[in-house]
Amino acid sequence: MSLADKTLTCVDCGSPFTFTVGEQQFYQMKGLMNEPKRCPSCRSAAKVARQSGGSYSSGGGAYRSRREMHDVICAECGAETQVPFLPRNDRPVYCSDCFDKVRAR
Repeated sequence: MSLADKTLTCVDCGSPFTFTVGEQQFYQMKGLMNEPKRCPSCRSAAKVARQSGGSYSSGGGAYRSRREMHDVICAECGAETQVPFLPRNDRPVYCSDCFDKVRAR
C-alpha cells in the first residue's frame, strides 16, 4: 500500500495538520488503527494536562485544574482525610479504608 501525507482537522481547535508518511509508518509499526484526532500542539497540551493531574477537555481546549478537596475527620476511626465533595452534617464521612469496610457490611 502506498502512503502519502494526509491533511487532517484537529477535533479540539479545528486547525488542519499534516499526518506525514513517517507518522503513518510509525502508527502501522505500533499497530495503531486510528489516525490522530488532535494536532501536535493540542496533543502536547493534553499530555501536559494529564501529567500535571488536571484534565483536558476537548472541543475547545479548555483546561481544568484538580478538583477541590475538603478536610474531614473519619466518622469511624477519627483519622484526618480529604474528600472530593463538601460534606453535609447529617451524613457520616469515612476515610478510604473505613469506607471500604462500611460498604462491605
